[in-house]
Amino acid sequence: MSAASAPFPGDRVAGRTAVVTGAGNGLGRAITLGLVARGARVVAVGRTEERLREVAAEAGGLAGSVRVETVDVADPVSVTALAEALSDETVEILVNNAGVPGPVAPLVDIEPDEWDEVFAINVRGTYLMCRAFLPQMVERGAGDVINLASVSGKRPLTRRTPYTASKLAVIGLTTTLAYEVGPAGVSVNTLSPGPVDGPRMQRNFRLEAERTGTTYEEAEEAYVSRAALHRMLTEDEVAAAVVAMLHMPGLCAADIDLSAGMVAR
Repeated sequence: MSAASAPFPGDRVAGRTAVVTGAGNGLGRAITLGLVARGARVVAVGRTEERLREVAAEAGGLAGSVRVETVDVADPVSVTALAEALSDETVEILVNNAGVPGPVAPLVDIEPDEWDEVFAINVRGTYLMCRAFLPQMVERGAGDVINLASVSGKRPLTRRTPYTASKLAVIGLTTTLAYEVGPAGVSVNTLSPGPVDGPRMQRNFRLEAERTGTTYEEAEEAYVSRAALHRMLTEDEVAAAVVAMLHMPGLCAADIDLSAGMVAR
């Protein structure tokens, strides 16, 4: 049994409907499969329908089900259209995972449009999705929102200012929003992963090596050596954390570090 489908006492996932953004690959794919394995109905959303269909096919033999919808989370018209398309669903869980890593460069070399793209998806997208789906949760008096941030929003990460600033913004959005909707019975929390093994981190290590004149291996070692476990996370571990957070009904306005020990406080 994978980490994402490990049993918990009392099930707060099976039979519920979740919307997961950025579900076509990476963490979004793992979170989708982790929730479906626990019996959730997942609306997998993203910009590329083909990738979403592949994830839905991958989930075909699991306990829950997958519905595919395309959306550009940074576009209010697209998000409104998604909410209208899902008017026949009772969305009880929202996982805002969609995000981009942005440029790897000193601040003075980053163009305004590069900065704006990171904030449009990482922050504006989270705001728009919450704005679209929170009203029905508040009306029902129940719901769970998990926003994906990053430990990089809370510690220095040179040459990554747009990304780190955007992830700290997500944490601030989450804590304040939790106090707005918590009295109505809706829980809003942040999950802040550390480095996750996969194509995105491989890209970052390659760009960092090019910038610093080091090897790929040296760039990777310099990063993972900061973690107590001296390794990166897996996508399944992040999915398991989402499932675990949903089984903690008293959790609200929290920011959970899942960093293999990269952040200790």
